[in-house]
Amino acid sequence: MHYGLLLIGTGGFAGALLRYEISGWLQEGYASFPVGTLGVNVLGCFALSWVSYMAEYTGVVSEEMRIFLTVGLLGAFTTMSTFGLESFRLLEDDNLLGFGAYVGATLLLTVLAIYAGRGCAGAVAAAL
Repeated sequence: MHYGLLLIGTGGFAGALLRYEISGWLQEGYASFPVGTLGVNVLGCFALSWVSYMAEYTGVVSEEMRIFLTVGLLGAFTTMSTFGLESFRLLEDDNLLGFGAYVGATLLLTVLAIYAGRGCAGAVAAAL
């Protein structure tokens, strides 16, 4: 097995468990608003940014640790962190058009995909 895949898988396992525990803890007492999801998304965005820029600016984060943390742990913890970092990189590159297109398309297409998935599930359920 490729060592990188082991790092990603191990990090992903830990990230999924952390997401479950932290979002549940944050959600306590908030029945009608997804505080847990919001919290892990914000925390994940900060963590991914910090790790990525520490690796880029200082080199103190090894490639193996970067893969474990960014692709594995934080990838399973929240995909919103990747979206946030990629969006920021477009701004950093002064690509306002790309930024607007990416953010707009992501928000619109993901909501449309949810709608389509609900419709497909309803059609399949009705046929059963």
